[in-house]
Amino acid sequence: MRGMSPLAFLKVDAMRFAITLSDRFKPVLDVFMQAGWEPLKMFCTPVDHKMHHHKASVAFAEQRKLPLQLSPMRPHDLEELADMGCEALLVASYNWRIPDWTPHLKYAVNFHPSPLPLGRGPYPQVRALLEGRREWGVSCHKVGPEFDTGDILAQEIFPLGEADSHQMLDFKLQLALHRLSHQVANQFQRLWGEAWPQGEGGSYWPLWTDQDRVLDFKRTTAELLRQLRAFGDFECAATINNVTIFIHRAEGWVESHGFAAGAVIYSQSEQLLVATADGMLLISEWSLYGPDAVTGRGRR
Repeated sequence: MRGMSPLAFLKVDAMRFAITLSDRFKPVLDVFMQAGWEPLKMFCTPVDHKMHHHKASVAFAEQRKLPLQLSPMRPHDLEELADMGCEALLVASYNWRIPDWTPHLKYAVNFHPSPLPLGRGPYPQVRALLEGRREWGVSCHKVGPEFDTGDILAQEIFPLGEADSHQMLDFKLQLALHRLSHQVANQFQRLWGEAWPQGEGGSYWPLWTDQDRVLDFKRTTAELLRQLRAFGDFECAATINNVTIFIHRAEGWVESHGFAAGAVIYSQSEQLLVATADGMLLISEWSLYGPDAVTGRGRR
């Protein structure tokens, strides 16, 4: 078109938007802004500083003087967004249900940390590691009446290694989220129009229970190490000599022995060597108090 800068075509999908956010999903905000999208408001939920953080997100809202809401989103909030000229709602981590947005906004999408329709639910990463998945991913889908069920705009799939930890998966997810956000932000209209249904065979993964974090020393060393890697900083619990401890770091190996599973073979400087079904588990960092996200008590 005569008289139009070539750069104008790069902003064809840019819109005014609101976003729900925690720090793990901040790449979504950063990438969309780089693509020329204009933020109007941010929604955050209370955080536990283990599973979710929002320090960086809140700081960004304060620096940009963006309206920030920490209470649940209500229909009147969506009405106010429409009055502000908001076109799209980006959901990037949010513990509360989104009200029906369709009377007020043109678009609403959610960024979910799983290769949907597999792994719907609040925090599927732990189970992905527990099950030894060899690949994982992030998805962007339309926000529907039910959690994590809307049509999919795009996905980013990546490999998982046998020894990947919770922390490694977390960073792989953030890198994939950056790539996915770039794709969606710059091709939003096309991807929205070409979104495909999730179809049958989806699965909902509820949040784990305290029992899921308990180590059973009658299991193999490899199984115990996988459990420890999967929970990471959420920590696993174990009862040793009738005392429950919370384990932050441990190593292990396979070795033939005649000890009963769970027996303490050696202890030194708070390190515990415990017999497993087929070897040894060396517990090097542990506490009598679990992480805040699970027990509500701090570490000692």
